[in-house]
Amino acid sequence: MKRLWVRLSLMISGVLFFMFFMQFLTITLERAGMKEDLDGPPDAPPAEIQRRLVNFMLFSVVVGVSGGVVIGRVVSAPITELVKAADKIGKGDLNTRVRPHGSQEMIDLSDRFNKMAEELQRSETLKNNLMADVAHELRTPLTVLEGNLRAALDKVYALDEAEIANLYGQTRHLTRLVNDLRELALAESKQLHLEKYPTDLNSLLADTVQALEPLAAEKSVRLIYQPAQLPELSVDPTRIRQALFNLLSNALRHTPSGGEISVAGNPAQGGVVLSVKDSGEGLLPDQLAAVFDRFYRADKSRSRETGGTGLGLAIVKAIVESHGGQVKARSEGKGKGCEFIIVLPK
Repeated sequence: MKRLWVRLSLMISGVLFFMFFMQFLTITLERAGMKEDLDGPPDAPPAEIQRRLVNFMLFSVVVGVSGGVVIGRVVSAPITELVKAADKIGKGDLNTRVRPHGSQEMIDLSDRFNKMAEELQRSETLKNNLMADVAHELRTPLTVLEGNLRAALDKVYALDEAEIANLYGQTRHLTRLVNDLRELALAESKQLHLEKYPTDLNSLLADTVQALEPLAAEKSVRLIYQPAQLPELSVDPTRIRQALFNLLSNALRHTPSGGEISVAGNPAQGGVVLSVKDSGEGLLPDQLAAVFDRFYRADKSRSRETGGTGLGLAIVKAIVESHGGQVKARSEGKGKGCEFIIVLPK
């Protein structure tokens, strides 16, 4: 009785029976009225009407059950497919999708189901990639720590201040790496908390540039800020400052002594465009497509110490996209510098 096709067949049978019964009742009442008009007692329904009633009842049952089975199967087929697909996803087969068909409601439900399956698959992929990235990136500093501590325990060399400083540097790198991975995972899973409110981007840009001026001066790199009248945007200023800081740090890392980095902001239709342009190493076309990937380093010779964690630009992309914006990189080639552009919508 809980099957959809059974319920539909019973409902159709009941409707047909009610219709035929009402037709029979109408005929009976009409005959009875005709007899009363003739001042005679009403006759009982003739055998022909009784036989027709029985036939109508049997016909309604046959038609109702048959029609209910066919209609029920057609209507419940998409639901059955959804149930089977849900079972497969429950067993870990996240590649399962259903074919949208049937009524518009079933098509909408199938589309929602496929979107849910895609999100689950994406989350699972992100989790697996994160685990692989963590295992890969933590292996080297942990191996260094283990080797140095083992050597100190075995009296191979004394654990002096220089060695302690080296071990401390490895632990700092591990801490920075774990924090970056956590923020990136939250942003990619759309769980990064944002505190948005109207923000003066002119002041935000000026403060960020001012904070990095000592590092630029230490490296003999000229840091140029081109102020402009930017409209207020509802953003998380802490996260946007973090994104700009990562872009500027990346530019400083790849700009040689004597070079320059320019920071600019311009109002655009529907938002604001921020740019960080350097006169550094530049990028090839294939590198531009991968520069925002996790742990990507354009210069393969750079170590984790000289090249950072390799997550800075990936975090920039995640932060900007969490604000509904876009970030892209442009370069005319090796040795011709690089420009990173952030587009933030209103």
